[in-house]
Amino acid sequence: MLFFSFVFSTEAQQFDTLSSIFSQSSVLSRHFYGFSLYDLDENKYVYGVRDEARFTPASNTKLFTLFQSLKHLGDSIPGLAYIVKGDSLIFWGTGDPTFLHRKLDSGKVLKFLSKTRYKLYYAPAQVLETAYRNGWAAEDYQNDFQPDITSFPIYGNTVRFRNVSGNLLAIPKWFETKVSVKPGIAGFDIIRHAHENYFDMTSYRMPAGFSTEKPFIYNEHLFVELLRDTLKREIELLSGYSMPSQVRYIYSNSTRNVLREMMLYSDNFLAEQLNYMCSFLQFNQFNALKMRGYMNENFYQSFSHKIDLHDASGLSFYNKVTPNSMIELLLLLRGTVRDEQMLLSYFPAGRSSGTLRNMYTLHKGKPFIWAKTGTISGVYAQSGFLTSASGKRYAFSFMNNNHVDNLKTVKGEMVKIMTFIHHNF
Repeated sequence: MLFFSFVFSTEAQQFDTLSSIFSQSSVLSRHFYGFSLYDLDENKYVYGVRDEARFTPASNTKLFTLFQSLKHLGDSIPGLAYIVKGDSLIFWGTGDPTFLHRKLDSGKVLKFLSKTRYKLYYAPAQVLETAYRNGWAAEDYQNDFQPDITSFPIYGNTVRFRNVSGNLLAIPKWFETKVSVKPGIAGFDIIRHAHENYFDMTSYRMPAGFSTEKPFIYNEHLFVELLRDTLKREIELLSGYSMPSQVRYIYSNSTRNVLREMMLYSDNFLAEQLNYMCSFLQFNQFNALKMRGYMNENFYQSFSHKIDLHDASGLSFYNKVTPNSMIELLLLLRGTVRDEQMLLSYFPAGRSSGTLRNMYTLHKGKPFIWAKTGTISGVYAQSGFLTSASGKRYAFSFMNNNHVDNLKTVKGEMVKIMTFIHHNF
């Protein structure tokens, strides 16, 4: 009996100390934050601060996309749907983001299209949604983290400019004729026009090693132009030709590879396109809003607190979740991926991989924290899993909104608190 009293007393002291750390933090006191800690071994919440309040989760939203993708995508990504009709091959996009993607392209779809003996006809899907999601910043059209979201992406829907022996080269090469030299006032840069695929290159000398990616404005005619230029063969546009119920697929990539790339490096483009692929496979249409509604009705309605999602990447400031709802999502993920090491491999690991590779320390040469990070202006969040020095396993969600401190300061405070939990719980 004395032993159990001692254990209870020790645990109470640990929680009291943790409460003091939160309440006395000069960093956290300057903004709105929330925290939830869940004991995975005892299946219960053990500590929370504003864990029922709603926060903008930034890229923690990608955890919902991970769960959705694990539920709807098989082992392989469908890269292209097609039928053969007479001497013609008619093909449709599936939303696959990896076609001619700089890091993820397997070459399988390109090889299929280039080697076929049939005439090629591209039938674009009818997409009623805009290329941006509600709550995105329109002025970010220049940034490679916000490309257009489309039914058949190509080259990641970005153009890559780089300095090769003093010459500006573009991939896709088609865009090299769309660059003009204009006077600049702040060093060398390449700037896309807001509403057309023309680029201004400032007249300063191009730095050695220069490389940048810029989103281009996507449309079905440009897609065909770029594909013709890449394949060096004729492709016809077949507008208004609906995809039949029976089609064949060319599979392009491992689903796991794409999901890990999205999670470890917080790739917004991959997240949004994965959502589109799920919609395509579930409803045979590209309807992100409908897909989010389906997931909410079938999986998230049971959450303790209502969530409100407007995209799949976390770029939208309209997204709202609670720390406790993030815990509930993490528990759903654990139920979906039963192999713990496999599940953790999707998450950045402290001092080891992805967006946490420069944060935290190792414990006996191994990470003790695995978490999806989320960062947009004034927002920083982490949600994931932690193993304590004593071997106990926890799920946690730590959200910071409306901060104006240097991001390094906020991250440092989080590291201090999570490391305390690791050592003392």
